[in-house]
Amino acid sequence: MALPGPSTMFLLLPFDSLIVNLLGISLTVLFTLLLVFIIVPAIFGVSFGIRKLYMKTLLKIFAWATLRMERGAKERNHQLYKPYTNGIIAKDPTSLEEEIKEIRRSGSSKALDNTPEFELSDIFYFCRKGMETIMDDEVTKRFSAEELESWNLLSRTNYNFQYISLRLTILWGLGVLIRYCFLLPLRIALAFTGISLLVVGTTVVGYLPNGRFKEFLSKHVHLMCYRICVRALTAIITYHDRLTEHVQDKSKLPILIFPEGTCINNTSVMMFKKGSFEIGATVYPVAIKYDPQFGDAFWNSSKYGMVTYLLRMMTSWAIVCSVWYLPPMTREADEDAVQFANRVKSAIARQGGLVDLLWDGGLKREKVKDAFKEEQQKLYSKMIVGNHEDRSRS
Repeated sequence: MALPGPSTMFLLLPFDSLIVNLLGISLTVLFTLLLVFIIVPAIFGVSFGIRKLYMKTLLKIFAWATLRMERGAKERNHQLYKPYTNGIIAKDPTSLEEEIKEIRRSGSSKALDNTPEFELSDIFYFCRKGMETIMDDEVTKRFSAEELESWNLLSRTNYNFQYISLRLTILWGLGVLIRYCFLLPLRIALAFTGISLLVVGTTVVGYLPNGRFKEFLSKHVHLMCYRICVRALTAIITYHDRLTEHVQDKSKLPILIFPEGTCINNTSVMMFKKGSFEIGATVYPVAIKYDPQFGDAFWNSSKYGMVTYLLRMMTSWAIVCSVWYLPPMTREADEDAVQFANRVKSAIARQGGLVDLLWDGGLKREKVKDAFKEEQQKLYSKMIVGNHEDRSRS
């Protein structure tokens, strides 16, 4: 193979230098934009309103895409949304004894009042309850991503949507390019910047002598780095009722306890562990509600690793949530730890618009405890034995 001549080399060198110059200019512009619009506002705790404008623009695009899909689905006679119900099975709040009586009344000649003994038809009650629990499990469905009733141009948020039109497909493809080719590199750069500044800043502050200046500098270094990391997820957080009085009191440690013990998909609140409520301290409840239109913040740790979860977060449109600091709550004189925990949990569920469940989140990975099975057995035995004793006395 012949080597390139001087004229060929003359043509290649300017082209290579042009590429290098363009790359250098691009990096300079990118760093300048990061410095002016993100890092400097994070230092002073100000915002230019870019994220809120970005959120409003996305809402308009989502609304247009949803209307276009509804129109296309109507033209094709295609069901766009799954019927929304709180459960797939209609359940009447009736007791075990009432249902057993109804079963015997319709299929047996032995009434429960007249024959307080085991009847073979009673097993139909437990079979039906078991099938209802398997088909409409209140625990398992809390550990899967919440499916939206409108499309946010993320294919992973609603699997019921199908191809509607070329324009929507092009819009979805454009969204993929924006999220993976622009937002993802930008967010990785921000995360790297925030973590690096946190490590360097805290190391430098650590060498300073103890005093007010060190406390002041440490506080603002942490705040600056946390704000940058929050911007790395395009997080838009709205706070309601700040804990100003609690934070200003330096004698109160900023302890954060997560008594639920497991992460769920932001649709409900599950059982709180009673240990956090046995010490008799004042509890400051916090309710957090994410807006799933912009991205799913739920981490299904049994399905995705940490790296995959962070990738899904950084390729979402944004992380939007509301935080409510509720009034402090103390344990009453006639309350035990379980009752206090349930009262706090109910207040959080009510404020966040979440479903209040009594189930333990540990059932995500564990089998149902024998105590739950024994409880149903005791109820049935008590019903039989109790009716028998009442009949003997009469």
